[in-house]
Amino acid sequence: MQGTSEQRAGFFDGLAAYVLWGLVPIYWPLLEPSGAMEILAHRMVWSLGVVLIALLVMRRWAWIGELLRTPRRLGLVALAATVISLNWGGYIWAVNNGQVVEASLGYFINPLVTIAMGVLLLGERLRPAQWAAVATGAAAVLVLAIGYGKPPWLSLMLAFSFATYGLVKKKVGLGGLESLAAETAVQFLPALAYLMVLAARGEATFGSPAHGALLASTGLVTALPLVLFGAAAIRVPLSTLGLLQYLTPVFQFGLGILYFHEAMPPERWAGFALVWLALTVLTWDALRNAHRTRARAAQLAAEARLREQLPERDAVRQHGQGPGPEAAGPAAGEPTATGPAT
Repeated sequence: MQGTSEQRAGFFDGLAAYVLWGLVPIYWPLLEPSGAMEILAHRMVWSLGVVLIALLVMRRWAWIGELLRTPRRLGLVALAATVISLNWGGYIWAVNNGQVVEASLGYFINPLVTIAMGVLLLGERLRPAQWAAVATGAAAVLVLAIGYGKPPWLSLMLAFSFATYGLVKKKVGLGGLESLAAETAVQFLPALAYLMVLAARGEATFGSPAHGALLASTGLVTALPLVLFGAAAIRVPLSTLGLLQYLTPVFQFGLGILYFHEAMPPERWAGFALVWLALTVLTWDALRNAHRTRARAAQLAAEARLREQLPERDAVRQHGQGPGPEAAGPAAGEPTATGPAT
């Protein structure tokens, strides 16, 4: 029962994280007249404050010394901070410039880009269905490029930057909260310097208390979904999180059309349809492979239990064949612990 409760709590944590990420497009326009770069700088500065408070409450500091003694991991953290800064800045710009649907496309194709990077950079081998999904995703990008007269650069930037971020984080090997703390620590000084330059020029928008509170809350908007995601990651299978991740671009896509009223010409619908087809194939293949893996694991466990029981049965039979009437076992037809006697 406890395991079931933990998984249920983890599922709702993951659900909340991806829904919050999907609803973020409503939040960024509230920060106008702040530009994308100023919002990004505030997000970096205030995120560090939020995660430091969380680490203080949880008393999780031991990882810092180990990280500082490993230059290679420090370099990877700096790379992760750079890549996610590009991703955050591009996404904020997209939302505040009427490109929410194109931004959602980036997160739709992100799983396909991640798979392609696994093949090209890590030498991973794909199953036929995964190859079909990647090829369909490439065809979708081609259709969109022909329709628009140019490749969907914003979508590709968001997809590749986030996929690269995930790859680097895998190499760093830090937890979600610790990783965010390290990355925002790298971002903090450049972001603070940029805000100070804006203030010195009289171009900063951190003015009224209400607007200042909204800018300060960017730290909470950044950290809260990550904390929820971290709680979900340790309680539910990765396959479940993999399915939940599609909620974010679905919400973004819906907001782009229904809330921001962005145009959807036929070529965009065609491109998105191909992407959704690719993701359907990818999800079906992942579920089928997970089912096969569980079935194989159950079969191996059953075979192991059978092998453990065989020596015990042999010992019982040998004991029953010993000399003397006491060792001869029960009378014919009398039931025993392993079944009726022969």
